[in-house]
Amino acid sequence: MGELPLPETCYPSAAPRADVWLWIGHAVYRGPSLRLDRHSGSVHCLAVGIDAPFTLHADSFGQRTVRSALIPPRTLHQVVARKTRMLFCYIDPGSPRAHSCWDHMSVRVHEFGIDHNQETALLGLADRDDLDPTEVMDLACGPSHISLDPRIAAATAIVRAHATGTITADQLAGEVNLSKSRLLHLFADHAGTTFRRYRIWARMLAVGRAVAKGADLTTAATDAGFASPSHFSDTFHAMCGLNASDLLGAGARITVLD
Repeated sequence: MGELPLPETCYPSAAPRADVWLWIGHAVYRGPSLRLDRHSGSVHCLAVGIDAPFTLHADSFGQRTVRSALIPPRTLHQVVARKTRMLFCYIDPGSPRAHSCWDHMSVRVHEFGIDHNQETALLGLADRDDLDPTEVMDLACGPSHISLDPRIAAATAIVRAHATGTITADQLAGEVNLSKSRLLHLFADHAGTTFRRYRIWARMLAVGRAVAKGADLTTAATDAGFASPSHFSDTFHAMCGLNASDLLGAGARITVLD
């Protein structure tokens, strides 16, 4: 996702390919670190050094060398990976999995979780050619036990079908015969995130599908309802700390899971 910009490292042979898997409320990235800048994301991020530890920089503790860390939203940090590919698991803060992932962290260092208790198993999965992102997420956070209310199932299907449009909460509530307040309450409980963020994820997935089929980023972002390519890029960077243009330039393979 041209020539891959190697991060703070030099690989002995061909540079590893980047892979991105996207589904509502979640994303998994495996590949080189792509020189991540200092940023604060809008989602939880479980970072795992696949081949070696990495350095986590944060204002609260300076720097720390770790193999796995859970980084909360809205927390300035930088991941520096000099000798390792990275596995990043992104979890929407509205998802119950965001809370359960914290239960798997062995140590709390200021705002961060350090040392996932399934670290060894995660490393094994991350090194597989046939990596299953849902298996990774289940191991990172525990299996999802959300029982989807049929009205919210219908609502989420409508949002996905109109991802490029501007359907409002009032309109959606009318479609599924709920009050707006009841819709928003059930949505947060059953869909794994809020209505507003679900719409953002749905648009992100629409971009991912289009790019995977060969569309350029400008066309894909505009068709998905983003005001401009830069609006999409800013949204993607805010979520993941990754630059969408860098990913595309690196030839990353994008897979959208429905």
